[in-house]
Amino acid sequence: GFLSSGTPGVGKTTLGKELASRAGMSYINVGDMAKEGELYDGFDEEYDCPILDEDRVIDELEDKMNEGGVIVDYHGCDFFPERWFHIVFVLRTENSFLYDRLESRGYKGKKLQDNIQCEIFQTLYEEAVLSYREEIVHQLPSNTPEDLERNLDQIMQWIEQWMKDNN
Repeated sequence: GFLSSGTPGVGKTTLGKELASRAGMSYINVGDMAKEGELYDGFDEEYDCPILDEDRVIDELEDKMNEGGVIVDYHGCDFFPERWFHIVFVLRTENSFLYDRLESRGYKGKKLQDNIQCEIFQTLYEEAVLSYREEIVHQLPSNTPEDLERNLDQIMQWIEQWMKDNN
């Protein structure tokens, strides 16, 4: 499996869906999956959002991940089993772009500020490097449509290389 990670608004979903269709893989958006299966463990009043039940998410994904050929999209990454992912890519977006994207999604106040802070401090990249072998974690810029195209080409090369090395 492959993991697409990064702060909300960096373009994980656009990248993940497009990648899955190019690579002939299945695409799973963990946020959507949790919503559909109500895989929650309470509600976070401060952030005005439900709290993910990580154990149930893992149970739900286990079979699919064992089959392989899956691209998983989620902003966090430290609770997934390390064995699931062969490549982890963390998308990064400049703050001005990210601010506009999140604002247009209706993020405001603390939720908006914290996500921008998260990006400034590279929180998710550090989380990825601590959770997986550093050599499988790649940071990719995600500001423009050109970046998206370049990232898709780059990741397709990694996937093809990985398939060659592992078949």
